[in-house]
Amino acid sequence: MANSVRDAREALGAQLREIRRRAGISGRELARLSGWHESKVSKIEYGRLNPSDADVRAYCEHARANGQLPDLLATVHNIDAAYMEYRRQHAAGLRQWQKKSIKLAEQAKLMRIYQTAVIPGILQTAEYAEAILRYSTAFYRLPSDDIEEAVANRMERQQFLYRGDRRFHILFAEQALSTTVGDDTVMIGQLDRLLAVIGLPRASVGIVPATAELPLQLTNFVMFDDRMVNVEAITAELTITQPREIAVYGRAFNALAGQSVTGQAARSLITAALGNRRTI
Repeated sequence: MANSVRDAREALGAQLREIRRRAGISGRELARLSGWHESKVSKIEYGRLNPSDADVRAYCEHARANGQLPDLLATVHNIDAAYMEYRRQHAAGLRQWQKKSIKLAEQAKLMRIYQTAVIPGILQTAEYAEAILRYSTAFYRLPSDDIEEAVANRMERQQFLYRGDRRFHILFAEQALSTTVGDDTVMIGQLDRLLAVIGLPRASVGIVPATAELPLQLTNFVMFDDRMVNVEAITAELTITQPREIAVYGRAFNALAGQSVTGQAARSLITAALGNRRTI
């Protein structure tokens, strides 16, 4: 984790150094124009000092690079906060983490969700959600005494599908229909639930077929409007706020949406998976 922060700081410093050099400004001149000690420029540019918002604005102003300011500021804000260890996330309990998810959903007008192997939380039954959370607590060796409350909060978040003016575009890989969560009874209930939610007015649900061409290596991610993306990894969650990187995730989501099936075609995939479960 420390290495990630240090690498990000060094990368930002290199970017600021390149901006300064392209403008033909020496480090000494930039320090003079900004009212800094001369050593501050090298400390920023070689990653030994994390620049403030004002420092970045000074670079952009004196190097006539104000067009890059939003991305650079987003980078500054991300450096110490982009990675959150899952154990730290859940330190206050699963229930608190689910409440955080509710708050993020409340603030968004459009949520775009992609899952590679399981059904997204916003569509899960209580039994499926409980099984997922029990897997998580066991794997990460977390307390499990608030699983019921965490499930209740996840179910509360699903009310956004039925009220308010939020919109959801939900995609998941066909594999999620086959991944066993809990047991066959849990899976049959979950697949029935999917058939019920396809066609909801506030949600567009698409399934990326197993035979679809893979646009690139992907992991689970959620987009909150065009202001933030949460990306899941095994040991950490990456929060992205840089506009240019958010745009890349937007392109990836659009590529997946273009390969997904919806409506009756999606129902057919779910019905086939349901039939397989009922004959086991």
